[in-house]
Amino acid sequence: MVMGKPILSLDQGTTSSRAIVFGQDGRPLSVAQRELPQIYPAPGDVEHDPEEIWQTQLACAREALARAGLSASQIGSLGITNQRETTILWDKATGKPVANAIVWQSRVSAPVCDRLKAQGHDSLIRQRTGLVVDAYFSGTKVVHLLETIPGLRERAAKGEILFGTVDTWLIWKLTGGKLHVTDVSNASRTLLFDIHRLDWDDEILAILNIPRVMLPRVVDSSGVAGQTDAEMLGAPVAIAGIAGDQQAATFGQACFQPGSAKNTYGTGCFLLLNTGDKPVPSAHNLLTTVGWRIGGKTTYCLEGAVFVAGAVVQWLRDGLGIIRKSEEVETLAASVPDAGGVFVVPAFTGLGAPHWDPRARGGIFGLTRGTTAAHIARAAVESMAWQSADLLGAMEADSGVKLSSVKADGGASRNNALLQFQADLLGVPVRRPRVQETTALGVAYLAGLATGTWNSLGDIEKNWVLDQEFTPATTAADREKLLVGWRKAVGRTLNWAE
Repeated sequence: MVMGKPILSLDQGTTSSRAIVFGQDGRPLSVAQRELPQIYPAPGDVEHDPEEIWQTQLACAREALARAGLSASQIGSLGITNQRETTILWDKATGKPVANAIVWQSRVSAPVCDRLKAQGHDSLIRQRTGLVVDAYFSGTKVVHLLETIPGLRERAAKGEILFGTVDTWLIWKLTGGKLHVTDVSNASRTLLFDIHRLDWDDEILAILNIPRVMLPRVVDSSGVAGQTDAEMLGAPVAIAGIAGDQQAATFGQACFQPGSAKNTYGTGCFLLLNTGDKPVPSAHNLLTTVGWRIGGKTTYCLEGAVFVAGAVVQWLRDGLGIIRKSEEVETLAASVPDAGGVFVVPAFTGLGAPHWDPRARGGIFGLTRGTTAAHIARAAVESMAWQSADLLGAMEADSGVKLSSVKADGGASRNNALLQFQADLLGVPVRRPRVQETTALGVAYLAGLATGTWNSLGDIEKNWVLDQEFTPATTAADREKLLVGWRKAVGRTLNWAE
C-alpha cells in the first residue's frame, strides 16, 4: 500500500488553539497546544482577541510540524476546524480587526434577537437557515458591531470591512489576505445562509441590514480552497479541509450513515445526528444544520447545543475554588456514591437546546446540611449528562429514529463515571473511540480526502477503533425518577434574568 502523506490539522477552540499532525492510520504523530485567554467585558458577554487567536494558532502549527520532525513540503495538506459562530470583523486593507471577536457564548446581541422576534422574522429565518433566532449565532453579532461602532456600516457597504468566523479569519491570515472563504458547515451557523439553496440569503441580509459584500465565498468542506503563504510554515501548503468543530467531530467519529450520532463533551456539549441528504426540520427546538459537503454532495445533521458542559468544571476551579486543577474533579466527584439529591443547572449564559432561554441563569438545588463540596462537584459533572439526555429525547422525537448507541468525544469524555452515568440516563450504550481528538481528526480526514491521503469514506471507517463501551445499568423506572428532579431544577432557572 502506498503511504499517504501526513495531514496537519489546525483546531482553533474556545479555550485553546491546537495543531495536530495525523498519520494515515488516523493516529496523532504530534500535538501542540496554547491556551487562549477569555475576555469578559460584562455579565453574559464573552470576547477573544483575534490577533491572539491567530498568533497562538500559527505558533501551534509550526510547533506541531517541528515535533513531528516534518517540513511543510512533507505534508499532504492542512485542515482547519474552529469554534463556530464566533464573529470577527476586520479592515480589508490593513487586515486589522475592528473590535474583539464576539464569542459564540456571548449574549451581547440578545436585544437584536428580541427586536427580530418582535418584528415577526423568526419563522422565515428558522425555515431558511434551520436555526432559531438567538444571540448564539453570528448574524446578530455582526448587527451588534455594525450598530455600535460609529461609521462601520458605511465602511462595510463600501467593501472596506470583511466578516468571518474563525476559519475565515485564519485562512485570510494564512494566505496573506488572498483568500476570503468559509465552508458550508460554518456558513450554516451564521443565521444568514439558506441551507436549502446553499447560498447567502439576500432577504435575511436585507432584514438585518448586513451588506453582502462583507461575506466570504462559500466552498465545499473537502477540496483545495487555496494555499498558505510560503513564509507561514516554510513552504506553501494546500488548505483542503474546512469545517466547524462539531461537524468535524461528527466526521471524525465516522458518523457517515443517516441515524448515526455523536456527543462532544467540550466547553459546551453538542449532540449531532446524521440525517442524510435532506434537512430535517425540528419541532423540538433543535437546529437543522449542514454537516459537510464533499464533491458538491451535501450531508445534513440535526444538532442539539448545550452552552455550558466542561466549562462547569472550570467554574468549580476558578469560581468556587473547590478544586485546584480541572483533573481533580473526577476524584472529588467519585468520593461520594451519588449527588445526594443535589442538581446543578449551569445556565451561566442562558440555556441552549431544547429550551433556548437566554434569560435562564444557573442554580444549585436540593442543598441540605449534609451537602459537601463533593456532592456539588458530582452534580456539576452530572449536569453534562442531564443536559445531553434532554437533547437526545428531542432528537429522537424529531427524527423518528431510536438511536442504538451514541459515540462520545471531547475532553470530558475521558471521565469514565460521566460516560457511565450518561449511558444510564440514555438507556443506550455510549462508545468512546481510541482517538478522542475527533474534531481535529475529522478535518484532517476532510483535507486528506481531497489530497489523496485517504481515497474513500471506507478508508476512514477502518480507522475508527473502540476504546471503551459503557452500557446502561439502570431501569427505565429509575431513570424516570431521576429525570423528575432534573426537570424541576431546570424549571426553576428559566426566565430568571430581567
